[in-house]
Amino acid sequence: MEHFQGLLRVHVHKGVNLAVRDVRTSDPYVVIQMGKHKLKTRVVKKNINPVWDEALTLSVSEPLPVKLEVYDRDTFSLDDKMGDAVFNIQPFLESVKMHLDDLPNGTIITTVKPSKANSLAKESQIIWADGKVIQKMILRLQNVECGEVEIQLSWIDISGSRGV
Repeated sequence: MEHFQGLLRVHVHKGVNLAVRDVRTSDPYVVIQMGKHKLKTRVVKKNINPVWDEALTLSVSEPLPVKLEVYDRDTFSLDDKMGDAVFNIQPFLESVKMHLDDLPNGTIITTVKPSKANSLAKESQIIWADGKVIQKMILRLQNVECGEVEIQLSWIDISGSRGV
């Protein structure tokens, strides 16, 4: 195993205006992948505005881009893809490495702007809140007609100096 840095908690909050893949609705779930590590949420039945409210935890050895994919669960055929998004965790990891314990709650550390390198729907702020670094993101799904997914990143430092 490469140099283990810590754990990235990806809180998958909700989907907004996801694509319809069944009759007037979909049964969506999210797959998060970083390198070979892949995790998925539960299926929310018959909903194009699902609330998953699930935390998925990825181990981080190197700051690889994170890929998010949304699928529609099908019983008798392969699941239908409902779009994908990618985001870079490098700015988040750089913020985690700073010594921020003396900052006031709610301090903005940096802002990440939408670019070709990420699927951000709008600017995303990395902030210091409740003794931890967090980043809320709205990801615009690519390769699909519509849809966004709202997530939040936080860090679990296995050395114990920072956590969630």
